[in-house]
Amino acid sequence: MHELSLADARRIAVRAQLLDRARPDGLLDTVRRLTLLQVDPVSAIAPNADLVPWSRLGPAYDPADLAGALSARTLIELQAFIRPAEDLALYRADMAARDAASPGEADWHSRILDWVRANDACRRDILERLAASGPLPSREFPDLCTVPWQSTGWSNNRNVTQMLEHMVLRGEVAVAGRRTGDRLWDLAERVYPDDPVIPSGEARRIRNERRLAALGIARARGQVCPVEPADVAEAGEPAVVEGVKGIWRVDPAQLGQPFTGRAALLSPFDRLIHDRKRMTELFQFDYQLEMYKPVAKRRWGYFALPVLHGDRLVGKLDATADRKTGVLRVNALHQDFPWTPQTARAVHAEITDLATWLKLDLNQL
Repeated sequence: MHELSLADARRIAVRAQLLDRARPDGLLDTVRRLTLLQVDPVSAIAPNADLVPWSRLGPAYDPADLAGALSARTLIELQAFIRPAEDLALYRADMAARDAASPGEADWHSRILDWVRANDACRRDILERLAASGPLPSREFPDLCTVPWQSTGWSNNRNVTQMLEHMVLRGEVAVAGRRTGDRLWDLAERVYPDDPVIPSGEARRIRNERRLAALGIARARGQVCPVEPADVAEAGEPAVVEGVKGIWRVDPAQLGQPFTGRAALLSPFDRLIHDRKRMTELFQFDYQLEMYKPVAKRRWGYFALPVLHGDRLVGKLDATADRKTGVLRVNALHQDFPWTPQTARAVHAEITDLATWLKLDLNQL
């Protein structure tokens, strides 16, 4: 059982997420070590899939690199996450088994299976159109569903897009690219690399190990998270963290490593803070994404960026990229506690670098 101080645990998490002084070696190295980039359309400052690499690579990152990697299919989009193409082999066995209910999700999975089977004519029509013409945007597929998709959320009656999402999980179709933000769909066999499929149990173990390597420290079990879990089962080794209840799993490769921190501006979707419970336990950081809150109830701003300095989350940057006027507008810079002059200089330099990267002028800080 490893015994870690709170600072040890934070530094392991920061270093594993490539947010220490040592920069990764380019975009592919970054994504392979992080395992994923979340796709999110909000670009109040920049899209998450660009903001996360910039936070790691700094001026060396060019969004054209991501577009090029997706075009060359060294990176592939799967369920709103961009992943290394070679990692698709870790998901293909589960895709092939989607016709059978999995333990723990039998009721939900049975509902999906019944819905897909009831609308098999729509599924077959999509496959036939893609075989003849693909890749195609979703609007090119007629809605041939006889049983509508029902939910209490935004997906209610979105029959074609729901069918496509379920066909992704079955390994039948894949996102082949994007055109003006819209996903283009094609047969999965044309998109995914023809690598040997890794058996499901072994693939799950490897996914857990890779996730722990990317997080550094995590819980063995946590809340159920759609698509990408936040827990790591038995990967790594057990650890306790000073002042924090419970047992953690830690990547042994991170133990005893030197740490040199820096300043970084993080996306609200950054994996360092994505698990808000872990964020609170290890960093004592109070943060919520407030874009869905009424303006009067926002404390930090529409799309406030968490501010990292060293191994501490020290504040939030409320800024907006005003591309019409060519200005990065800093509305507020919130300090969670009084900053030292060194911290202030480092954070201000990072904000200046952000404006430069965005090719925008910076209003007064």
